[in-house]
Amino acid sequence: MKRPYLSIIIPAHNEEARLPRALGQVFAFLEKQPYASEVIVVENGSTDRTLVIAQRFAANFPSLRVLHEDLAGKGRAVRRGMLEGRGEYRFFCDSDFSMPVEQINRFLPPAAQADIVIASREAPGAVRYHEPHYRHLTGRVFNALIRLLALPGLQDTQCGFKCFRAEAAEDLFRRQTIMGWSFDVEILFIARQRGYTICELGIPWYFNSDSRVSVLRDSWRMLLDILSIRRKARRGVYDL
Repeated sequence: MKRPYLSIIIPAHNEEARLPRALGQVFAFLEKQPYASEVIVVENGSTDRTLVIAQRFAANFPSLRVLHEDLAGKGRAVRRGMLEGRGEYRFFCDSDFSMPVEQINRFLPPAAQADIVIASREAPGAVRYHEPHYRHLTGRVFNALIRLLALPGLQDTQCGFKCFRAEAAEDLFRRQTIMGWSFDVEILFIARQRGYTICELGIPWYFNSDSRVSVLRDSWRMLLDILSIRRKARRGVYDL
């Protein structure tokens, strides 16, 4: 079978409400593209009908693969999809698609040339829609913490759309140790350590009031994870 040019990885935990719309958008977009592609849904630890819904879609779309993980954790799901994907480029995205699906081609050559291209709500050209001011402010405080302790110079590491060259994905995700929400900070930290190029791409982004991010809870968890990342780097964990 011909290797796909693009793998789209969608982590899905209790996403029975949002997944059908997301998959509909993705396949409508991919049907118009000249390149070969695959879609991988990684359902992990759901207690609703997410897995059943994904499997029903797979019966109608041969390019859709559905993987199952018993344990929850967005990082765990993304890692599985990135390592099992076959695409020359591997793009992971949130199932709420707060970024228009048509933006995906901007993450690929010739539009982008870096090893890793990450969506940014702060880079030039970015536009935020319908976001409350308090959420923007807390988000900037949150990112300031990440820049100070782990990733200086990157303005928005937590937007849920990132694209990796296959070689970078396979190198980085096999070194991943954090399986929860802070996994992408760890991946970008390792990428910097290993000399991969990272580009921030300003996107149009639409605020979703159903977001599962809790600023207080997740900021504390992020701080602990960043300190753990720094300790692991000092011990050479990521060099193995």
